[in-house]
Amino acid sequence: MVPEPRVVILEVRVAEQEKTIEELSDQIAEQWKVIDRMQKKLDALSERFLALEEQTAPGHEITKPPHW
Repeated sequence: MVPEPRVVILEVRVAEQEKTIEELSDQIAEQWKVIDRMQKKLDALSERFLALEEQTAPGHEITKPPHW
């Protein structure tokens, strides 16, 4: 029994969509890794900036904003 052309077309579309979803998932995972690295760098730079700011202005205490 030969499958109907509609069924074949739908099977091809599903296979293409599955491939696209897998590729997008991989890209999202890679982007999260990049975001995580950038967040760690930002945190380190923020700490460094606060430390430098405290050294240059000894008369004024620098505190972290409440959202940190």
